[in-house]
Amino acid sequence: MGSVARMIVGLPGALLVTAGLFLFMAQMITGPTRLNEEQEAISLNITAQIDDTDLNQANREFKRPTLDAPPPPPPAVSDPSNRPALDGVRAAVPQIDANLNIGSGFNPDRDAQPLVRIPPQFPDRCQSRASSEERVVLQFDVTPDGQTTNIQAVDSTNSCFNRAAIRSVERWKYQPKIVDNQAQPRRGVQTVIVFQLAEE
Repeated sequence: MGSVARMIVGLPGALLVTAGLFLFMAQMITGPTRLNEEQEAISLNITAQIDDTDLNQANREFKRPTLDAPPPPPPAVSDPSNRPALDGVRAAVPQIDANLNIGSGFNPDRDAQPLVRIPPQFPDRCQSRASSEERVVLQFDVTPDGQTTNIQAVDSTNSCFNRAAIRSVERWKYQPKIVDNQAQPRRGVQTVIVFQLAEE
């Protein structure tokens, strides 16, 4: 009941206040407080005025500077004894009687050389019993295609790392051994794989 009475009293009051504000704003817009639009506008010119110059007049007023006389040329030397000798130093070429065969300097034969070495993954199952650094010595052969084969763990500080080291070397690629321009298998290649425990 109280909210209905407040609405009956408040609604006409709100309408009166709104109508009053509307009439006040209309009076301000149309009243004598209007801006005088007939005032003179202020003009600002920010571009610099360039004066044209008469080039013919400027050329007439230009005076060429007078140059000093050039210096005289250096005196000519006519004494023939004053000229340097152009013969150079003459010496005999030494004779070497040794029979040397220095070859061409290019030897096509080469041993197997690594191209791709993928580092091993640290095995999670070995982390609990690993020291800060573990080593695995591997021995393998390189085929004429550059693949690794016959991979064996020869020695290791912890046998838990042998399988991870072998898996890593299985993915390595080599340039094969070349003998007389023919790819040959290379046997008995040894390498050391080092596993280091990351410090946290």
